[in-house]
Amino acid sequence: MINTAIEELLMAQVSNPEPEAPPNSDKILLLVRYFTWFVILSGVTGIMYAGGRFAWEKWNGGPLASAKMVAGGMLGGVIATSAGTIMNALIS
Repeated sequence: MINTAIEELLMAQVSNPEPEAPPNSDKILLLVRYFTWFVILSGVTGIMYAGGRFAWEKWNGGPLASAKMVAGGMLGGVIATSAGTIMNALIS
């Protein structure tokens, strides 16, 4: 009973603060957006390069070593995309 009265007294003194963005957070978010576009662009470029090299190796009859590059590029894209989704879920 005493704990309840003290708890009510303390809770009446504490207000519920509204969330507020930190200073200069808009610049940081802009930088994160630019970095996201850079990661997407580099992933697409890497997969295109690996695909072209894969076709060139197949056409010339050489050893098919670039298949690992294509798989690595796709795996990197999945990891980058998953990281963004997980971070968005944690933030909101």
